[in-house]
Amino acid sequence: MFDASTSPERPISIAILAMGGQGGGVLTDWIVAVAEANHWHAQSTSVPGVAQRTGATIYYIEMLPPRQGKAPVLALMPTPGDVDVVIAAELMEAGRSILRGLATPERTLLITSTHRAYAVAEKEKPGEAIADPRAVEAAAGIAARRLIAFDMEKAARAVGTVISAPLLGALAGSGALPFPRQSFEDVIRSGGKGVEASLKGFAEGFTRAGDNDLPRVLIKPQPRPAALPESLGAPELDRLLDRLRELPAEAQPFALAGLRRTIDFQDLRYGEDYVARLEGLVALDRQHGGAARGFAFSAAAAKHLANAMAYDDVIGVADLKTRSARFARIAGEMKAGDDPLYLTEFMHPRAEEMVSLLPVRWGRRIAADPKRMARIDRWVNRGRRVETATLRGFLQLYLVSGLRRFRRKLLRHEMETRHMEEWLALATRTLTRNYDVSRAVLAARRLVKGYSDTHARGLSKFDRVLSAVPLLEERADGGQWMDRLIAAALKDEAGEALDGMLKTIREL
Repeated sequence: MFDASTSPERPISIAILAMGGQGGGVLTDWIVAVAEANHWHAQSTSVPGVAQRTGATIYYIEMLPPRQGKAPVLALMPTPGDVDVVIAAELMEAGRSILRGLATPERTLLITSTHRAYAVAEKEKPGEAIADPRAVEAAAGIAARRLIAFDMEKAARAVGTVISAPLLGALAGSGALPFPRQSFEDVIRSGGKGVEASLKGFAEGFTRAGDNDLPRVLIKPQPRPAALPESLGAPELDRLLDRLRELPAEAQPFALAGLRRTIDFQDLRYGEDYVARLEGLVALDRQHGGAARGFAFSAAAAKHLANAMAYDDVIGVADLKTRSARFARIAGEMKAGDDPLYLTEFMHPRAEEMVSLLPVRWGRRIAADPKRMARIDRWVNRGRRVETATLRGFLQLYLVSGLRRFRRKLLRHEMETRHMEEWLALATRTLTRNYDVSRAVLAARRLVKGYSDTHARGLSKFDRVLSAVPLLEERADGGQWMDRLIAAALKDEAGEALDGMLKTIREL
């Protein structure tokens, strides 16, 4: 706690790391206003980060009481090892403050929210690239003199405000500044906008400031596979559910999710097809020692077979964008209430997507004609904005989604089914030679996703990964190498890491 009876010999320095939309500038203005209301000199500066979450803005404040009527000279930027308070509006920004040396165990109070706002570098990778918050958890406890940490984003949303309010409350409740709570609240009131919500968020931060220990659970625990429910609510579904009960326990949670996904994608009969295919794969797994290996092949089949059958296509996109549940969800997130909500969807179709919606024979004939495809591409390959709040825009997508009933007769379905059959044939053929490689062949399906250019890149990587199967199926560690190939394929969009890994395997 700050000792108000003593006047500081040096400025109190505060560094704030916040991203766009988190109110870092408002928080800075509030702190400066509180200092000035108590007749202190205060100065703030900021160094903007890059937009779209590639970097946070650093706001820096120094404050000092007047001395003999003379205004102090205050610094413009924080100096590593010389910051009293670091406020991070997101967990990884707290980690970056530690890496920059702004938070030090000798003097710094670190106030951070424990939620995550993922950076572009985390989201742009095809695979899992989310930074591990455990590193920050381990460092935060020793890199700062004192720590105040909780999910301030959640606290802000609960009262309808932004994270700057609970951050200010945590600062006020920490006692790091020699100003009474009333001063902080008066500054919030003087803003005149969203006052009540901001005061509630401030109060939550002020109360929680007494919790000095970083919560031990910063990562959401991996959910345990849930047991199959007693019923799915319809006799036809319950009959399929009974068939899932006959599968190995390791595969059942994935099978239930797969059944739901395939029925949602098409219809009940398509879900029956999924279960029948899965039962055949499980039978093969049992024949080839799956029980001794934890039925890893069956679990992978339950998961990735559903993804292969419920592929991404134009029909599915149109269906999702016209569902009433989606409009309701967005209206709730935007707090639209009774106000009209207008959505504009950006579409950029290619000739391939349009031709894939044709019946098989007609679509094959056109797809085999480069001149026709070029003409179609010139006609459709441009960006379009479809306003689904208007009758015309909604009907455009609704009519496309209505092609779902004809999906099995269309070119895209025929292509996806043929590709899936080849993939499953390779997996089952490999099962007789190398169990772990066959399991990895199934897992490689995760590389195929999306549509348009994303789908084409995924298919290319998928084919390149499976090209290594003949080289690895005789090796005891072949499955491990396949897993490394999949991980390499997910590292970058161009597939450079994958090419390097393939070269390594060819030289084994």
